Amino acid sequence: MFEWLGKYAVLQDQASELTIQAHPLTPARWNDLLTVFGPQGAYSGCWCMYWRIGRKEFAANGNSGNRDALCRIVTNRTVPGLLYYVGETPIAWCSVAPRGDYASLARSPLLRAVDDRDVWSIVCFYVVRSYRHRGIFAELVRQAVGYARSAGAVAVEAYPDLSAQTGAAAFMGIDAVYRKLGFREIAKRKPHRPILRYEVGP
Repeated sequence: MFEWLGKYAVLQDQASELTIQAHPLTPARWNDLLTVFGPQGAYSGCWCMYWRIGRKEFAANGNSGNRDALCRIVTNRTVPGLLYYVGETPIAWCSVAPRGDYASLARSPLLRAVDDRDVWSIVCFYVVRSYRHRGIFAELVRQAVGYARSAGAVAVEAYPDLSAQTGAAAFMGIDAVYRKLGFREIAKRKPHRPILRYEVGP
């Protein structure tokens, strides 16, 4: 089901008949990320740094500081996630990386590690407004898993917030879609915060 094809995955979105391509975020694609995120840095100035650094540092950074922090990660040639395109137009983002890249996951009482397996984590999606509600989320997840597999992941986790499953607030993903794609619940320390895992296999 999940296949990473060279530099990008091509998957047909049957719901909207869009062909979506995913590319790792590199310095050459930084301006495309700016196009997707806009001046507010996607969701409330986050710049997808919320799970990567401590809460005090995140708050102290503010919008511009978090943008600069993510830019440093990309400049240092660490891939923090994927940009998705329709043709040449960037339309969405996913933060997918080894779980160890997300320092605040380790500190979270709800989302701390379940075991010592070397898993990857999907912690955030952001879709530009004109491509929301078009049935593409499952395709974005498939491509994220395919990318993680290509990088050697043995399993991929997701952490949907069941109290926020619509609009931009659902940035950690849609629970029902993850489960339909084969993610299985492995822990739930509070009713609204399951930890889901997809076994990539050999």
